[in-house]
Order: sequence, then C-alpha cells, then structure tokens
Amino acid sequence: MRYLILLALLSMFSQTASTQPPTPAPPQRGSVLILGATAHLGNGQAIANSAIAFENGRLTLVADASSVRLDLTKYTRIFDAKGKHVYPGFVAMNSRLGLVEVEAVRATQDFSEIGEYNPNARSIIAYNTDSDILPTVRSNGVLIAQVVPSGGTIAGTSSVVQLDAWNWEDAALRLEDGLHLNWPSPRSRRTFAFGPMPTETQPEDTYDKKVREIREFFQEAKAYCQNPNPPVRNPRFEAMRSVFEGKQNLYIHANHARSMQEAILFAEQMKVRPVLIGAADAWLITDFLREHQVTVVLTQTHRLPSRIDEDIDQPYKTPALLHAAGIPFAIASEAAWQQRNLPFEAGQAVGYGLPYEAAVQAVTLTPAVILGVADRIGSLEVGKDATLFISEGDALDMRTHQVIAAFIQGREINLDNKHKQLYRRFQERYRQR
Repeated sequence: MRYLILLALLSMFSQTASTQPPTPAPPQRGSVLILGATAHLGNGQAIANSAIAFENGRLTLVADASSVRLDLTKYTRIFDAKGKHVYPGFVAMNSRLGLVEVEAVRATQDFSEIGEYNPNARSIIAYNTDSDILPTVRSNGVLIAQVVPSGGTIAGTSSVVQLDAWNWEDAALRLEDGLHLNWPSPRSRRTFAFGPMPTETQPEDTYDKKVREIREFFQEAKAYCQNPNPPVRNPRFEAMRSVFEGKQNLYIHANHARSMQEAILFAEQMKVRPVLIGAADAWLITDFLREHQVTVVLTQTHRLPSRIDEDIDQPYKTPALLHAAGIPFAIASEAAWQQRNLPFEAGQAVGYGLPYEAAVQAVTLTPAVILGVADRIGSLEVGKDATLFISEGDALDMRTHQVIAAFIQGREINLDNKHKQLYRRFQERYRQR
C-alpha cells in the first residue's frame, strides 16, 4: 500500500514539474527596435509603418519609420515586424487572476473574506504569481491586471500587477488602487442553463434596508476618518481613509439603472470618486452618466441580454452607444481564465459600431487612467514602460491574433503555457504533424 501511495505521489510530482509556469524574465539587456509594424498606440491613434525602440525597460522611440532617420547599429536586437501589429499590453480590470486556480475547487479560491464589510481585506497579499492561469492569459496579450476581491457588501481593496514576477511585491505596479462596493440590486434574477429568465422584483424594504446599512457604515467611517489620530484605531475604518481623501477610487459594482443612479448620488454625497463596474444598463442612463462625469467599466459584453425585452445583441452594442455619448469606459471580462478572451470582447464591440482604435483604447489606456498608472502603461509613448506585444495579425480578431513576442518593462517574457505544453505532449503521443 505504501509503495502504491509513493508511486502516485511521484507521478503527481512529475506531471506538475513538467507543466510548471515559465520562469520570470530577467531585466532587459541592450536595446530593442521593432520596425515596420502597424502600431496601435492605445490613445486612439495608429502608425501604419512604425519604429518602436526601448532600452532599460522604457520606450525611447515611437515614430513613423518613414519620417525618422535610424542608426540600426545602435540596437542590440531588431524585430522585422512588417505586416504585423504592435499593441500596448492589454489591461484586465476586475479580474481574479492569481486569486483562484480551479473555480470548481473551493480550496483553490482566495478572493473573499467572511462577513459583509471588509474594507481592510487586501487582495494583493493573496496574489499567486505561480498560477498556471497567468501564462495562458499573457499568451493573448493581457500583460497587466487589476486583482479584485469579491464577496460581501464591501469586499476590500484591489491592486494593479504586471503578470510576470517572482512574488506579489515584484508584481505590484500600484497597491490598493481602490475599494470595492457591491451595491444591492432592486431586482433579483433567476438564471437557468439557457439564459436569464424574467426578472423578479425584490421586496422594496429589503433593498432600502441594505442601502441604509451602507449609508450608515460610510457615515461612521467618514466621521472616524475626520480625526487624524483617533484614540482607538478601527482597522476597517482606517482602510477607508484613502477613499475619503481622494487617493483611491470607490469601485461600485452595479448593473441595474436605478442602482447605478442611486450609487452615484450616494458617492457624491460622501465626496468620494466613483467608478461603475458591471454597468449592464449604462446605455439606458447615458445622459445621467455624462452629467455626473462617471467612468464606466463594462463587464461581460459576451453574454445574453439582461431582460427578455432587450435586443439579443444589446451587450455587444453598449460600448458603441457609450462611445457615441462621450462617456469614458473600459471593457473588462470577469473572474480568472476568462481574461484570455478580453481582446475578443473588444473586437466584438468593433463589429457592432465601436471604432477600432477606441476599442483598443478601452482595454489599454482607459483602464490605465482609471487605475492611476497611465504614467507608466496603457499607451505607446516615449518614457513609459516598454510593456507591449507583437501580434501576427489583428489582436482583436481570434482568427488572426497570435502573439509572437511580448515584453513587460522591456523584459521579453516566455510565451509558453500549460495549454501549449499539453498540446505538444499529445501531438507527440499521436504523432500528428
């Protein structure tokens, strides 16, 4: 019996060792030039024939190759990228990357705490840089992520990380960028395997009670934070001090039109900076959002509509409607492994009226601005981090997107992942060429 157990353990170890995540890349050495690619800058502009150079992890040149004089002997490595495309690293907002490994196995989940009000919960300390999911996401051009807690009414604080690091300290681009509030919905939904069913109205007093509890908690916290040196420290209220000081966003997770409006008015009363996440009904209240200058993070644009009387393609059209209304927005997926499809969610919006470069901006510069890291990432500009990738074709089209090289802070990262390893393994097993 002991012999069999030992064999089983050795087998598990050998399988795990053969599919270990790639080792983080070393610091950049020398200078790199990417020549001839169509560069999508992330700020709404593109250069058809570009020259992009970087050294010591920072971009040193972003220009039209036909209008600059280049000394090719200055560069240690030159990529001939004619016919290819270059993008800033895509930013996955509202993700659980590094917080969950197998969603069906509870022991691998570390994204929520017990209780309703946990503003002092920090997602970053649970972030696992050795997750097998991270390399699969990087291989599709998603190089930056917002690691978000969930659960309860106040879930805690999120942080911004780059996806090639030894530990969370190395990965962090910005710690505690904002606090996450799950605003209650006045409606409850019944969902079955074939999509959402007609919505059911939640008792009005239940909704009002939950909103009243949120108001009371925030009022107590704000009163506490007005004292710079309270006689007794309250860890939960202390965690909200930066929100009231305007140093952090208040991310409000809400989808119903009424919920979003009430949440925004509440945030203005509390004098905090709100960002809507989810926002399924944002297309219904564009005038309100524009009037109150609210930024929106649209999630799950690849889904069925929220109501049976909506157009079947309403989630696909919403980004274009917000763009036409002049409302700043980002496109985001949800959870962990689904982040690999982020570029294609943006591409779907292009097919429904969103301008192409605006779609690129919705997964690059706009998220960076929201997260407060636009001085480092989000667009291809001289002085910013060299966090970018080269694709064989259109990165928003699953038919042509294939990342052939990716860089985080100038470091060329390993694009291998568990999926590719399993493909090679079984290709060799069945001798398919």
